[in-house]
Amino acid sequence: MSQEFRHILRIIDTDVDGTLKASYALTKIRGISLNLANAILKKAEVNPEVRSGFLTETEIERIEGIISEPTKHGLPSWLLNRRKDLETGKDMHLITADLVLRSKMDIDQMKEMKSWRGYRHAYGLKVRGQRTKTTGRKGKALGVKKKEFVRPGAT
Repeated sequence: MSQEFRHILRIIDTDVDGTLKASYALTKIRGISLNLANAILKKAEVNPEVRSGFLTETEIERIEGIISEPTKHGLPSWLLNRRKDLETGKDMHLITADLVLRSKMDIDQMKEMKSWRGYRHAYGLKVRGQRTKTTGRKGKALGVKKKEFVRPGAT
């Protein structure tokens, strides 16, 4: 390994720590889980135990190609984060800003159609069936505020 070590890598417009192992470094990209990272590295024929700072430019290009189009490289559809998209009907995998934007659009669509989940999102309540009687009280009034005690005769 005469390769020069890089402390920060740029993969898919994201800064990645070079001291992490390759599989954990890929999880720093929004939208990539550990299972997907391991599958990507296996398809790219990269050792997941090597530190990401030692990856070559060709290995990084192969990894970026697989991340951008995972279904064309033979990754199973159950690893993707957006299967059967409502608009296109295709299996897609969204990463970075696309993932954030699409999830925000989905929430806005639920609010617009006034679904149960949309209502819960709109009013800042728990969405996935958690209990709300005792938890999730942050940001709301808790308890009773006492008035200041004024002594009789003190004016």
